Amino acid sequence: MNRLRTLATARWPDGEPPPPLPGFSASTFNPLVAAVAERCLAAHYGEPGPPRRTGLLLASAGGDRATALAIDTAAAGHRMPPLLFFQSNPNAVLGHVAARWQLTGPVLAISPPEAAAPGEVPPDALELAELLLADGDADHVLVIAAEQAERTGHAEHAGYADRAAAVLVAAAP
Repeated sequence: MNRLRTLATARWPDGEPPPPLPGFSASTFNPLVAAVAERCLAAHYGEPGPPRRTGLLLASAGGDRATALAIDTAAAGHRMPPLLFFQSNPNAVLGHVAARWQLTGPVLAISPPEAAAPGEVPPDALELAELLLADGDADHVLVIAAEQAERTGHAEHAGYADRAAAVLVAAAP
């Protein structure tokens, strides 16, 4: 991050489920992304306010595993709940964050080859953030890394090992 300036960082605490997110069901992935984004944006901006030229970039090697499983299960029964289709697009939660905070920059989701270490964002996501800033379409970029733990389906193993980290960056002066 030598050509980026960090404005704020946030992590979602291990072992804690994220708060529910209206409009999203069957998975902790989207609430996790929204919660860590909220913490990071609030650390820098305070409250949602006027439109901001801030881009959003979500990096997840594993993606939303729980929604994928819910879609597979629903498809086997031949009835797909409409919300599952909507939330299967990783940009859906980014649209929610952008609308709440009036962020007008680019919105992207990527799948790096490997998950970032806990509490970090992948280096290739930071490189992409640098390119977004260089393009001039945003003054800041919120980079979010989110990974959902494998779910075994057994209640005794259903702990929350999901993790997320976010960093709000700007171009270095």
